[in-house]
Amino acid sequence: MNIFTRILGDPNEKELKRIRPIVERINSLEDEMMALSDEDLRAQTAEFKQLLENGSTLDDLLPEAFATVREASRRVNGMRHFDVQLIGGVVLHEGKISEMRTGEGKTLVATLPSYLNALEGRGVHVVTVNDYLARRDRDWMGRIHEFLGLDVGVILTTQTPHSAERRSAYAADITYATNNELGFDYLRDNMVLELQQKVQGDLNYAIVDEVDNILIDEARTPLIISGQAEESVDLYVKFAKAVPRLRAETDYTVDEKSKTAQITEDGIDRIEKLMGLRNIYNDMELTRHLENALKAMALFHRDKEYIIRDGEVLIVDEFTGRVLPGRRYSEGLHQAIEAKEGVAIQRENHTMATITFQNFFRLYDKLSGMTGTALTEAEEFEKIYKLDVITIPTNKPIARQDFVDYIYSSAEGKYRAVVAEIKDRSEHGQPVLVGTTSVEVSEHLSRLLNQDGVRHNVLNAKQHAREALVVAQAGRSGAVTIATNMAGRGTDIVLGGSPSGIVDDILAERMLREQEIDPTKATLDERVEALAAATDEQREAALEEAKRLCDADREKVVDAGGLYIIGTERHESRRIDNQLRGRSGRQGDPGESRFFVSMEDELMRRFGSDRVAGLMQRMGMDDDMPLESGTVTKMIEQAQTKVEAYNFDIRKNVVEYDDVIARQREVVYKDRTAVLERADMRERLLQMMDSVVKRVVEVHTIANMPEDWDLDGVVHQFDAWGVHVPDEVFPEQINRLKRDDFIATLQELAREQYARKEEAVDQAADQAHAIESGEFFMRQFERQVILYVLDSLWRDHIDQLDVMRSGIGLRGLAQRDPLVEFKREAFNLFDQFKLETERQIVDYAFKAPVQITVMEAPQPQIAMRTNADVIENSGNEFGVANEVAALAASGALPQLPATPQGPAQPADLALGPGGPGKRPAPAQPRPISAGPPPPQHKIGRNDPCYCGSGKKYKMCHGRQASS
Repeated sequence: MNIFTRILGDPNEKELKRIRPIVERINSLEDEMMALSDEDLRAQTAEFKQLLENGSTLDDLLPEAFATVREASRRVNGMRHFDVQLIGGVVLHEGKISEMRTGEGKTLVATLPSYLNALEGRGVHVVTVNDYLARRDRDWMGRIHEFLGLDVGVILTTQTPHSAERRSAYAADITYATNNELGFDYLRDNMVLELQQKVQGDLNYAIVDEVDNILIDEARTPLIISGQAEESVDLYVKFAKAVPRLRAETDYTVDEKSKTAQITEDGIDRIEKLMGLRNIYNDMELTRHLENALKAMALFHRDKEYIIRDGEVLIVDEFTGRVLPGRRYSEGLHQAIEAKEGVAIQRENHTMATITFQNFFRLYDKLSGMTGTALTEAEEFEKIYKLDVITIPTNKPIARQDFVDYIYSSAEGKYRAVVAEIKDRSEHGQPVLVGTTSVEVSEHLSRLLNQDGVRHNVLNAKQHAREALVVAQAGRSGAVTIATNMAGRGTDIVLGGSPSGIVDDILAERMLREQEIDPTKATLDERVEALAAATDEQREAALEEAKRLCDADREKVVDAGGLYIIGTERHESRRIDNQLRGRSGRQGDPGESRFFVSMEDELMRRFGSDRVAGLMQRMGMDDDMPLESGTVTKMIEQAQTKVEAYNFDIRKNVVEYDDVIARQREVVYKDRTAVLERADMRERLLQMMDSVVKRVVEVHTIANMPEDWDLDGVVHQFDAWGVHVPDEVFPEQINRLKRDDFIATLQELAREQYARKEEAVDQAADQAHAIESGEFFMRQFERQVILYVLDSLWRDHIDQLDVMRSGIGLRGLAQRDPLVEFKREAFNLFDQFKLETERQIVDYAFKAPVQITVMEAPQPQIAMRTNADVIENSGNEFGVANEVAALAASGALPQLPATPQGPAQPADLALGPGGPGKRPAPAQPRPISAGPPPPQHKIGRNDPCYCGSGKKYKMCHGRQASS
């Protein structure tokens, strides 16, 4: 690359050179914007929108729009964009990644392209990593947009799915949201039964903050909406008790490089004896439980990969140290960990909808991102997302010193050295930020510091709520902060501390002293009352005092060397290490960083530790003596490069397989939306009917001669649909029967039978004084049958693909490309899915009873039944009943999908044309039900009752029969 750069020039510098004239144009407009009144500045928005309607492009408006935002920010927040921030804004607008170091104000940068692109009225999503940042940015930066006349919304996990609150937030010009909520809303929107229930709208333009964290680190974790399966949890408990009795190395082995655990032959014999089994491999379900229990014991450790909170196993993000609420390990592994820890075991889930972040964010028409560390992953961003990475110059030169690593022979020796270093630096007034790779290490260090009497704050997955407060004050003199990986924290560490973080303490002390109360002895209630009694002038005075104290403390910190970063372990990704180092040295501040590494660290064990250990032994170095070697540091970075390449291959493999599913998902979701958008699906259903009838005939008429055709099979199928095939259809001489004519005749018979069903429903609706016409009930019936069959089979299809994908790698043993094999088989499965969808829809269209709603009347109502169809009378608040609920209860159709917050709920399939309040209030509907007659075949006690109540037979008509 150096040779190419010398010959062709630095491509990054070329981009910056191209953008600088745009920045100069923006700067030239500054005086003009400053001269505008607030009203005139706000009027710029309407003027820009008019110019767009007249044919101007966003690029044409960019200089004026950016200049407008800069001036609005100066007036509203007192923050004026630097030139480098303007460059970053241009990069984001062009759909690229802006790499900006810590302290360069990425949050403020995003206001420029978000405002410009919001002018089109198609929506802009600003994506953050947690609710706190989404709410903070909406309240902080949203004021700029609101000052300029734009609507700003925020999506939070606390908002109910499909709520008016979410719909309103998405309808805003600019919406702040987390990546998880955006993805889940996309999946939920494609599971609704009415178009009005959708909330998200178009995926037009997204600005992704901490883009490397979201699009790289979390790319291997798909978003999944699932519902609970019915299964016993006993096996999880039994294996959780048996597996710890296996012996390491003898009964099982652990490969740390590939992070796998394998049972040996001795282990199989031992587990069979412990469990009382003859051959565990006779039952694949038992082997799955064994594998998961072994993984849970050997590879997943409490306070590292997960924590226990309120009796629940919560996954900890390996990159950020954050808890991932709502996430669960799949395929029974999470249940195995729950059994191991002795907490309540939640039943295994079945996938109902899923998507990876890779494929979700590629759905946007335009995508951009910003972060402090993206260049090391530039190849992946380009190959997966087609995003170029542009490194933006810092506003001030970086003054941080990055020292070479200290390498120790043992972990305990390393931790003793870290504690001694922390104590020494903090005593000299230098703030210290200690980065750890796990909750376990952070708490171990905390115990050691407590033993030495060093005051400190711990910031990890267990203290997530205190995150912003702790980080904001981590730059005060002598402050010691221990934190799991700092990726995506989103709050700058200001040397001297943040005035807003101490203003309440100052104000409360002043108010209490005025009331002659000793602040050190005041109760919490007294403190709260004192703060509430403060006037605006008193609060402003306290804020000035806080600023003065922080400015004075800043000078002390600068003299002490700035923020000192200590890394307790090298991460497998250089980017994560760079993120930790990047917390120091913001905006030209001084700072220092050093990593403390031991030969027992995971990365050192996995790569090349033998050479370094041998060198340390030859030098006679003890546990407390560090090796300081630039060569070893380079060797560690080479090991990190290898791991990064390995992880990139895994993520690339994930997206290649998921691309196959994504194309199918796009077809299904597009088809589903078309069903929601069209009130009348009759013609489509009739076309499906024709197609299914044709296939039924073709399947039974494969033989060359008509006399060899299975015509009885055709008639049986039509009998099952309630369609009578008269004898006249068959000629006296069967060899004269023409297949095409036969198909056309049967298609016409099927259509006639369906028309009779429509007539019967219409008559029944009239006789029952229904709220709506029979035609209305039929159109609702058709749409809901199509949606439910489509959803049900799509979920089964996803499960099939997951199972196939998990074992497809074995095709490589036969010298076949697993990806090619997966694409081929997935294509065949999708063809089968489409055919089966049509068949089931037609099947239910003929067989399913149509329910109608009747008005409450003085005379008794009776159930009405036609010769081919049962019409059940029932009602609900929308005035429309639904026949599919009985089918769902019987297993013929699925229930409503689950949300990430909980398991699937009972299906509420009553849907009206306009929702509540859209029609005059009718008399109270009264449900009257007449189910189908009892089946002729024997029905099991635990089978769904034939009446369609949704209850088991033994709890419904079975109870009547037994009594």
